[in-house]
Amino acid sequence: MENENFVVLKNICKRFGDKTVIGNLDLEIKKGSLVTLLGPSGCGKTTVLRLVAGLEKPTSGQIYIDGEDVTSTSIQQRDICMVFQSYALFPHLSLHDNVGYGLKMIGLGKDEIKQRVDEALKLVDLEGFGERYVDQISGGQQQRVALARALVLKPKVLLFDEPLSNLDANLRRSMRETIRELQQRFNITSLYVTHDQSEAFAVSDTVIVMKDGEIMQAGSPTDLYKHPTSMFMANFMGEANIFDGEYDGQDLIINGYKIPADDETTLSFPAGQYQIGVRPEAILLSTEGEACQQCQIDNIAYMGSMYEIVVKWHDKELLLQLNSSQFDPESVDHLYLHINPVGLFLLPPNVESFSKK
Repeated sequence: MENENFVVLKNICKRFGDKTVIGNLDLEIKKGSLVTLLGPSGCGKTTVLRLVAGLEKPTSGQIYIDGEDVTSTSIQQRDICMVFQSYALFPHLSLHDNVGYGLKMIGLGKDEIKQRVDEALKLVDLEGFGERYVDQISGGQQQRVALARALVLKPKVLLFDEPLSNLDANLRRSMRETIRELQQRFNITSLYVTHDQSEAFAVSDTVIVMKDGEIMQAGSPTDLYKHPTSMFMANFMGEANIFDGEYDGQDLIINGYKIPADDETTLSFPAGQYQIGVRPEAILLSTEGEACQQCQIDNIAYMGSMYEIVVKWHDKELLLQLNSSQFDPESVDHLYLHINPVGLFLLPPNVESFSKK
């Protein structure tokens, strides 16, 4: 195994009784990268994480870490650490002793433990908190302690199991920034599990989307959003308006409306009939346009920084999102939609057979 692919899962199958949860899965994580498993509940992402951790054994297949076959080894033998959704802190121990627990278990001396724990607490902005207890700090601070406890061991692989799901929105934003910054600073190979798309996009080098125990698509957050390869992916990665349309080699044509195509949108697709996806943010409204662009507003919802608007266009409803400072809901007569080609993507006619190209 090449060390560039630091974690490798090869032909992994996992069954619980008669139920196959993971079927013939291959996965590679490059050294120093953060890969996120994303998908709906029950898709198998947590099972994959537990297989890498050694908390579950595969029914068949092999798992390699740093070139070593660890398929049959225990979690203690894999040199990994895991950050849990529930934090898993000891309430009867101080924060210093919580962070240093693993170091004590491997037999380090008190002076070295103190030095490394103090450094770890400083990294997560909890310097001077060592003598406090779990019930004396906030949920966000508890998650920072859990992160410090993992970092202090300097593991080969760091695993995250829905680590931010118990935090409110503002804390989730700041914690994901902390996780990403520390992971990059120490170049720790990491596998992250979440059902939250925005969280996955914010922390990841690569996002792997799973469904029913299979990988549907893998790539950078940008690639997954701009170039979904199946109807499932088109809808799972955000709101999408899907139309039957045509690419004539130069323009994308929807309901007679011609939209200049660029290479990033059409990729290497030949001219032909396609399903064309339009993201809500790619649509603008104006009082000028051609007859084929005319639309009628069905519903307007004020969302603070933007309006979510449903319009009827050629007897089909579509969703668009407009900045609240750029749209006046009082001026809704004789409206025409304009589509930015940057917000388009193509799906082949037989799209589901194309879902794993």
